Amino acid sequence: MAQAYRADRVSTAEADDPETGRRPAAGFLGLRRWGRDARGATTWRRGLLIALLALLTGALLAFHAEVPNSAGNLGSLLETFLPWVGLVLPLLLVPALLRRSATALLALLVPTVIWANMFGGALIDKSGGTGDFTVVSHNVAALNADPSGTVRMLEGSGAQIVALQELAGRPLRTYEAELADSYPHHAVEGTVGLWSKYPISDVRVVDIDMGWTRAFRAQVSTPQGPVAVYVAHLPSVRLRAEGGFTVNQRDISAQLLGDAIEAEPLKKVLLLGDLNGTMNDRSLAPVTSQMRSAQGAAGDGFGFSWPASFPMARIDQIMSKGGLEPTDSRTLERDGSDHLAVAATYRYQAS
Repeated sequence: MAQAYRADRVSTAEADDPETGRRPAAGFLGLRRWGRDARGATTWRRGLLIALLALLTGALLAFHAEVPNSAGNLGSLLETFLPWVGLVLPLLLVPALLRRSATALLALLVPTVIWANMFGGALIDKSGGTGDFTVVSHNVAALNADPSGTVRMLEGSGAQIVALQELAGRPLRTYEAELADSYPHHAVEGTVGLWSKYPISDVRVVDIDMGWTRAFRAQVSTPQGPVAVYVAHLPSVRLRAEGGFTVNQRDISAQLLGDAIEAEPLKKVLLLGDLNGTMNDRSLAPVTSQMRSAQGAAGDGFGFSWPASFPMARIDQIMSKGGLEPTDSRTLERDGSDHLAVAATYRYQAS
């Protein structure tokens, strides 16, 4: 009787496999084998919803440029945080393993390969030895409570050229006074500035249609030769419930900045600044299509710069065109700003 009672209590999950006639072992944490489950579904029939979600994730990565900006600029919002789409993959992997679904696991290979192709290179250290000079770009934040600490961080970076954004009031006077010994040459236009160990000349404001100056161009005479340096702080973007990702003014300014860089007579050009957008954002194409990202070419990791407390996107950029070869790219230690400073080293190539 007791034996018969126990037999009645055996769950259907422990029933004999209809194909092999054997009773499957529970396995790790009681998980079923990869054969049929209690309902008779094979490993190829289980996890179809997980497989569908995996394929949709792959499509989103591969065709992100097709996501329209017409509704709340969703395309630009997606592209700003595009690498983070990869977090969906381990979230789908867990239920795929719990369901013991071969279909889901195979489907997960699709977005995994696409993500690795798009961003896998960011996980490799691409630095290429020593260079001729180092540049730093930093949005120091208008509300920075410790500008002197920022000065110490900048001086410790070893940079020969430093571009700063969000300059105003008393902090600006601090930067001008305390950077003077290390950087004897400087220019400030509006709320952006440039400090250099090398001579600066031919400073010209770049109109990016903001009503006040947040971009300019200068010529820096490095020991290897002249470089046109653009310093820019493009308009901020906002995520609003009623309007979505508001980027229209930034996009207009990006087009004007791109036009100015395209018309630059010097062959060797640097762009240093807070562009409020990533290299993946289609709306920055007027700039990014003609310039090379230092982080993408010579960085180690994604180089996220904002927000400083938990960096999620690289919106602070160092880019170049012409005979300037990036050999290293990195973010610097956190200071009193809500951004991390970004740095890059360049090798000047004679044309």
